[in-house]
Amino acid sequence: MEALYGSREILNLLPHRFPFLLVDKVVSWEKGPDPNSRAGQKIIAIKNVTFNEPYFTGHFPGMPIMPGVLQIEAIAQAACLAYLRPGDPKFDFFIASISEARFRKPVLPGDTLMLHVELVKDRGSIIMLRGRAEVDGQLVVEAEIMAKVSPQGVGPSKS
Repeated sequence: MEALYGSREILNLLPHRFPFLLVDKVVSWEKGPDPNSRAGQKIIAIKNVTFNEPYFTGHFPGMPIMPGVLQIEAIAQAACLAYLRPGDPKFDFFIASISEARFRKPVLPGDTLMLHVELVKDRGSIIMLRGRAEVDGQLVVEAEIMAKVSPQGVGPSKS
């Protein structure tokens, strides 16, 4: 699959770095129907899960499984990329809540996570998204996430 964004572009767009950069490439991005809202923006991104991931040494010895919280983080990072529009200033993206999370199958070394995310509500600095990940066309995780978006370096408000 040809990349819309490769690893170099992702490093310029996301603040995450090893070992917490969990998106390897973006293969599809669609804008939403309303040019005044980000709702409806969609992305398909890929995370290649390798045996060299640092969490596999402890999760679990002899039976390596990608932690569910990192699967959710991969979806959230894909959501950051779905949120972007050309010319946007740099921003920070903070998970505010996770709901309806379901883990359907274990994610193992050698798997390729196809991350599908849609921004479903855009309320300015708060967005709602629906995400899922598949391995070989099989659903492995799904969740709804609410996130706070702030100009880079400002941080989430404490109110």
